[in-house]
Amino acid sequence: MPEIQPFPGVLYRVPEAELGRVLAPPYDVIPPTYQDELYARDPRNIVRVILNKTEGDAGYQEAGETYKHWLEQGVLAADSTPALYVLEQSFMVGERRLRRYGLLARFRAEDPAKGVVLPHEQTRSAAKEDRWRVLKATRANFSPIFLMFPDTGRFSARVAQILGTPAALAYTDDGGVRHRLWRVTDSPSVQAFQEAIGSVKAYIADGHHRYATALRYRDEVGADGAWTLGYFTPLDAPGLLVLPYHRLLSEGPSLAEARAALGGRFLLSDAPGVSEAAQAVAESQAPYAFGLAEPGGGALVAEALPEAVQALMPESTPRSLKALDTYFVHQGVLARMLKVPDQAVSYVHSLAEADDAVREGRCRLALLMRGTPVRHIVDVAEARESMPAKSTFFHPKLPSGLVIHPLMA
Repeated sequence: MPEIQPFPGVLYRVPEAELGRVLAPPYDVIPPTYQDELYARDPRNIVRVILNKTEGDAGYQEAGETYKHWLEQGVLAADSTPALYVLEQSFMVGERRLRRYGLLARFRAEDPAKGVVLPHEQTRSAAKEDRWRVLKATRANFSPIFLMFPDTGRFSARVAQILGTPAALAYTDDGGVRHRLWRVTDSPSVQAFQEAIGSVKAYIADGHHRYATALRYRDEVGADGAWTLGYFTPLDAPGLLVLPYHRLLSEGPSLAEARAALGGRFLLSDAPGVSEAAQAVAESQAPYAFGLAEPGGGALVAEALPEAVQALMPESTPRSLKALDTYFVHQGVLARMLKVPDQAVSYVHSLAEADDAVREGRCRLALLMRGTPVRHIVDVAEARESMPAKSTFFHPKLPSGLVIHPLMA
């Protein structure tokens, strides 16, 4: 049962029209070219703290000094009253407009073994060390840990009441996502949220490295160090969207050779190109499905036949992992059938990036995936298993710097 508290959030004190200039996505979805763009956009952009360009120790020191300087200047300032913060994100998926809402709150990080907050993926030591050094330099959380929880209806009902009131601020990011934020300070609402979230377990959707860093900080400074920043959203929220990570293969078979290797265990169908193959994969009802596209050579859709499942997924495979396209593709297809080594696989989270790589000949093959259903993420977390790398891409991402959480110790 996650324990949450209101806190005096640190926010940018700039005109609302300038918020899009100073905020940024999470550090791990900012490629170098976009980092350069954010640096050039505004000298107050939060990227200078969460992903400083200076290398080595000097970069972390600069990040800490920059954050301190902005506080001294009044560019950033803490709210006078502790609050919970309701965030609504409105965005387009194709021709549909979706809305996702959640609560930004201070919460206590707990060891996964306690079953209060459950992860679903393994963490990498380099990324954890990087987040640790940013945390130590700033003593603040700039990006929330994204958590999902089962809502009995109390949480959504309280959010609906709040959404009917004027927002404290609003802005639109570079991806066209509209953000609206409300401060929640009245005791009945705070208590209602604490009861709604504190009565159930939560599942980490995004931010596993930040969560591991929070636990490390707790172990160093004591119990007060366990408090970190979270964003809580219901598992059944209509805007809870998981997009696929696609794979780019730098070596391996040609499309014709892949077709020959997969024949007999997969139902194969041709597609004109990347977007058509990806659409067919997304609509497939097969237990496993993926697409392959080759520069200058068209594309195909592969849907697993029962004999493929039996031959490529050992009986000893945990049920929660056996349900995953990503696990099946990495364990059964890439390694065993297509003979593609792990080091030849890279990842892109947008179909446009995969399409560009194929069109420009920057890969041997593009492997197109379906999004992982939320229920499968929960099953993996409950089983205490870990998904393959890049199995989920929650969209939209939560902005960094919108509400900053100062550490308690």
